[in-house]
Amino acid sequence: MMHDFLENNRDELARRCRVKVGERAGRSATERQLQDGIPLFLNQLISTLRIEQTQTPLDSRRVSGPAGGGAVLSEVSVSAAQHGKDLLDLGLTVDQVVHDYGDLCQAITDLAVERDAPFHVDEFRTLNRCLDNAIAEAVLEFGFQKDALTADAHAYDTREKMGYFAHELRNLLGTASLAFSAAKQGSLGLGGATGTILERSLASLEKLITASLEDVRTLGLRDGVLDAFSLAELISEIDSAATLSAKIHGCTLSVAPVDPKLALTGTRDVLIAAVANLLQNAFKFTQPGTQIVLTAYASGNRIHIDVQDHCGGLAAGVADNMFMPFSQSGNDRSGVGLGLTIAKQSITANGGELTVRSITGKGCVFMISLPRRQMPT
Repeated sequence: MMHDFLENNRDELARRCRVKVGERAGRSATERQLQDGIPLFLNQLISTLRIEQTQTPLDSRRVSGPAGGGAVLSEVSVSAAQHGKDLLDLGLTVDQVVHDYGDLCQAITDLAVERDAPFHVDEFRTLNRCLDNAIAEAVLEFGFQKDALTADAHAYDTREKMGYFAHELRNLLGTASLAFSAAKQGSLGLGGATGTILERSLASLEKLITASLEDVRTLGLRDGVLDAFSLAELISEIDSAATLSAKIHGCTLSVAPVDPKLALTGTRDVLIAAVANLLQNAFKFTQPGTQIVLTAYASGNRIHIDVQDHCGGLAAGVADNMFMPFSQSGNDRSGVGLGLTIAKQSITANGGELTVRSITGKGCVFMISLPRRQMPT
């Protein structure tokens, strides 16, 4: 098996990679890279190969990502992105990113020939998939970090409409009411987490009303404030309010850890409302007792925020119209059919994109893609 061969020859493969690095002009390996660069990828490759020999081979995607790449959070994507950034910090070029992974591929091939180690075709496919995903993510991160050195912050104009105002007013009032009810039923003071949610909801209500009054004064037009802000803090604030709603709907919310160094720009309150709309939609249609998963991560110059539910999947043709105003395809018609429309308009106004992918028999994944920015210093 290839994973046994790699495990038994780990030190020799790492040595050969270091030799190849040393032979290239202007390239040397730091102590950190000796631990976190190609050797870490080698561990992930071994783990992937082992999992693919089990009865649940698709679990390997959590480590190395799926075939064909795409924006997916995996162990390989995270470490490869860091490797691409490290090479830029060393003042190297993008071709060095590709060379580093190519060195490992060449070292594996050469050593296998020398020791007459037979591999299966599927194992070579897995090796190529892991290399492709790692190289793609490392090059994307290298390019983003390089562009970010000279890029200026972009500004986007947003326009608030009456439907947006009414819908968001209802959402914020609902969150405030849930927080108040939770505090009242539990005889809780307002100095804890529940009080913080109530305070934030009231503050957001004030902002929403003030902005709407300004819209009326200026015939509905205003400029959004587009400062760079922390993705982790954005998700944390959304999590605090959404967890209450999840309990009310009989489901749970799982929020994956977010890299604290990631940042994006846009109208912060509008983006919070957009993600909240997607979560409310998930709570509404997911099956009782299931879990909603919120994931936020980066891939190259984009920030991705995914909301995955357990609604059972979409019927044919539903995805084509679900972002249209007043479109309602489910049995629950308690809303007005504007939530997904508002979410899409808000994300588009911030330079992003909202799409949906249906997983037959399981649920949907609503995928937000937004421009990534450097964290302000």
